[in-house]
This record gives sequence, C-alpha cells and structure tokens, in this order.
Amino acid sequence: MKIKILIILLVSHLSVGAIGFALGIYALPILIAPTSPTATEVSTMSSQAQYSAEFRKDLKDSDSFHWGQGQVSVGPEFITLMGKLAPGPDYKLYLSPEFVETEADFNRIKANMIQVGDVKTFKNFVVQVPQSVDPSRYNAVIIWCETFGEFITAAKYQ
Repeated sequence: MKIKILIILLVSHLSVGAIGFALGIYALPILIAPTSPTATEVSTMSSQAQYSAEFRKDLKDSDSFHWGQGQVSVGPEFITLMGKLAPGPDYKLYLSPEFVETEADFNRIKANMIQVGDVKTFKNFVVQVPQSVDPSRYNAVIIWCETFGEFITAAKYQ
C-alpha cells in the first residue's frame, strides 16, 4: 500500500512540476517583454515603407503556439508589424529570397537569408533595418524562434 501511494505522489508531483515548467517557458517571454509600440508609432515608422504584406495564421507550420497575424510593412529603415505574434522566446526577423512556410524550407535556405534583428514584442513591433541590408534584394519576411528552431510566421512582400 505504501509503495502505491509513493508512486501516485511521485507521478502527481512530477506532472505538476512539468506543467509548471511548460507554463513558465510560455509565460516568461510575456512577463519580460518590453512595452509594445503603439499604433501611432508603428504607423509613423511604416510611413516610408516600400512594401507591405500580411502575416496569416493558416501557414503550413503555424499552429496554436506558433503564429503571426497582421500587416507587415517593409522599408529601407524599418520593418513593422501592426498585429500580433504568438508569445515566445528569442524571436528573430529574417529577410528571405523566397517565401517559406515550414521549418524544413527555412533550414534549407537559411544560408541565403539575412537576419535583420530581434523581435521582442508580441503586439506590434518595429525592427530597425541595418544600413547594410537592402530589403529590395529579398521578397519575404520571416519570424523564427532561434532557441527552439521553430517557424513562427512569414509573409511574401514582393
């Protein structure tokens, strides 16, 4: 009888610990995220945009935990999003010479992409484009979770 109780307690405590750990991974990026830019700030930064596109939730490798939705503007100085991303850690914004919507495709052509910068907010964002990057040489913008190697979302802008 004592062994059965011990096993039940062990399993229940390990389960609660695992759930708590998973919730912590999900919640930590939300808790430490900086304040999102306002709609006015995003509109101002995107006023010089040369291209626009849309992040959609229905891409092949997007799911309940990995998605983006909203209007993306790509310009020579800033790439902006008026919309939302699923929260997560270590998001990077890439420009790609071809549109991808799967992790396999991302990894296949990653060497041909350029990492523009970090995405630290999940409602709206503004990412400054380095002077050495010419967005007109690419045709898609991609959000990728570097830590877990997860595709988040992408949009074709030209």
